[in-house]
Amino acid sequence: MTIQPWAATSGGGARIVRVDTVPVRAPLAREFRGSYYRMSNRATLVVQVHTDAGVTGEVYVGDEDETLLTIESIVQREIAPRLIDRDVLATERCWEAAHPVTFDILRDRRLGLVALAGVDAAIWDAVGKILDQPLWRLWGGYRRSVPMVAIGGYYGEPLGPLAEEVAHYRELGLAGMKLKVGGASPEEDARRVSVAREAGGADFVLTLDANQGYSARDALELCRRVDGLGVRWFEEPVRWENDRRGLRDIRLMTALPVCAGQSEHSAAGCRDLMEAGAIDVCNFDSSWSGGPTAWRRVAALAHTYGVEMGHHEEPHVAAHLLASQPHGTYVECFHPDRDPFWWNLVTNRPPLEGGFLTLSDRPGFGWDLDWDYIGHHRVRS
Repeated sequence: MTIQPWAATSGGGARIVRVDTVPVRAPLAREFRGSYYRMSNRATLVVQVHTDAGVTGEVYVGDEDETLLTIESIVQREIAPRLIDRDVLATERCWEAAHPVTFDILRDRRLGLVALAGVDAAIWDAVGKILDQPLWRLWGGYRRSVPMVAIGGYYGEPLGPLAEEVAHYRELGLAGMKLKVGGASPEEDARRVSVAREAGGADFVLTLDANQGYSARDALELCRRVDGLGVRWFEEPVRWENDRRGLRDIRLMTALPVCAGQSEHSAAGCRDLMEAGAIDVCNFDSSWSGGPTAWRRVAALAHTYGVEMGHHEEPHVAAHLLASQPHGTYVECFHPDRDPFWWNLVTNRPPLEGGFLTLSDRPGFGWDLDWDYIGHHRVRS
């Protein structure tokens, strides 16, 4: 006998009646450069899932500039028709119905994954509102406060001298910083790490991110040079072609914990990193890889492997996910000049206290979006 899913047989719940999208792009005040990439705009997609219960799930996801309108089209033309009249509380059924947008072998799968992530996150926001519970609690409720760190130290010092940048993060109340490396020699990057440590102090959380910029040899050399500087972990230290083996080698040959996962597109990819003994921390990005539903699957895997969980960027979503789990680590944000959305689009962002972001009891994600700001930066197709 085939067991039918509840959502296919029950008349209960709240039905999805419409999915709306708004593409948004804001120019940055200056160009930001990592090891091998450059950014001059911040782009995102606002997604709203409307239900017949009068509840609307609402969130923004992703940072896809050149492909923003393609992602919006995937949501509207491919995902929305699959979800109309489905029960919004049947989150797994909704995710399963939308997931085929990633199956097109002639299209970059990440486009479908970001589109799916936006809808999945908006569905979860609606679920939290219907059940009158914040998502950090619905997803596990382990804590309500999580430490927040900045992503910074871009090459070319677009935010001024590195020591001054670190001082600014301390003034903002942040717990620490993820420093960009991999775009210079190990000797020069080690000097920058020393500057950040001295400026931040002994209690300032300091992680490194090479964005897959180093050879394994150079990554090992940097590890040797920063030994004793209290680096919490080294993210994506080696180039992409053979990164699983390279990550494993760095992890086993040094005392520095290794972090990766943002470049994986699936829970299975993260599982393989863990099975290979390649990582200590998994920073899977829900907004790049299928949404909170996918991230929670990875978190369950990580728990069984004794691997900590991070989340690449997206603090408005990541805070709830990381707070929900016992092995969650740090929420990441950017300087206001690098990510105007977190600092301007969210109107009720709470002040940091002792480096921690404390989430409210408001249902769903609990964020209020500034629709005047959205309207000003809306991309007209």
